[in-house]
Amino acid sequence: MSETYRYVVEILHLLVSPQHAYFGRARDGAAVVPTTDADQARLVAGKGIVGDRFFGRAAHMDAAVTLLAVEGLEAMAAELDVAPFDPLLARRNVVLRGAELPPLLGEEVVLESQGDAVRLLVGRPANPCAWMDRMLAPGAHAAMRGRGGVRCRVLSDGVLHRGPAVLHSPVPLDAAKAGDAVWRRPSRLP
Repeated sequence: MSETYRYVVEILHLLVSPQHAYFGRARDGAAVVPTTDADQARLVAGKGIVGDRFFGRAAHMDAAVTLLAVEGLEAMAAELDVAPFDPLLARRNVVLRGAELPPLLGEEVVLESQGDAVRLLVGRPANPCAWMDRMLAPGAHAAMRGRGGVRCRVLSDGVLHRGPAVLHSPVPLDAAKAGDAVWRRPSRLP
């Protein structure tokens, strides 16, 4: 990746969970599973986050790690006129502040924290599931569409740390748009 843009961001949360919490029907309630909001998470190329439910699963190699802009959750809460959401309830692995994510679709990025760096290929949107209406608030499923984050393939081994970080991007980003709902990939054409 030829580095072009460098953005200071913050890693607010690192969710590591060995099991799924949202499966079956929402009316049955979420499963009680161990979940860690880790201070750091070790990522392995081609496998994901060590200890996470998607680690090493062939069906999830291209989507083993999810990134979410917390600004999206904040905008949703404001739109729905509810208290701020617990970001961990969205079940995304890496919750960031200050990162516009939709322009990264199809791009290779580097997320660097405390001297460690991890290369990720941002593959596709992390679309919300109907569980969001139950876990966050009525209407959250629809409000989260277009701002549910992105799914990534891990390209290099490394460790992510909660706290200040740097996102290296081959495309320009606008942190002011981090909470915007984006229904399709923004065009790079003028």
